[in-house]
Amino acid sequence: MYKKISLPLSDKTIKKLKAGDLVLISGTIYTARDVAHKRLVESLNKNLARGRHNKKLPFNLKGALLYHAGPTPARPGQVIGSCGPTTSSRMDTYTPILLKYGLKGFIGKGKISEETKNALRRYNAVYFVTFGGAGAYLSKRIKKCTPVAYKDLGTEAIYKLEVKDFPAVVWR
Repeated sequence: MYKKISLPLSDKTIKKLKAGDLVLISGTIYTARDVAHKRLVESLNKNLARGRHNKKLPFNLKGALLYHAGPTPARPGQVIGSCGPTTSSRMDTYTPILLKYGLKGFIGKGKISEETKNALRRYNAVYFVTFGGAGAYLSKRIKKCTPVAYKDLGTEAIYKLEVKDFPAVVWR
């Protein structure tokens, strides 16, 4: 039985989740891979060094959910091309920092570091895994795709995705 989750994520919703729960996620998620994560953290660090704690990032981290994915370009008549998960451990260097500043979770695949696991617990956040090799299927759950930041990265830019019943499993 799937649990339905509406975004943004709240502490109350996260506390109800248990490892192994099957979920259907609906709302706004953002794609981000390695370089996008690095740029987000660099922006945070630069802002903090300048005393600008409230300087805007390309999107609000509070309650946000990142999808470790780099969607392929859409074919004519499609919202998005294939959009499957990438390996989340590649973002381990940056994830704890983003969690500290309000990110509430991420979707990806594979193992993550002990540091990231500890940060998930510390900041009451969650890791959802989804199905590798199923990018074409998952793209059907994406209703809208809008580039948000770092367009020079092409498919690895940050995209805002509106999803409906996006399937995942609670890992944490």
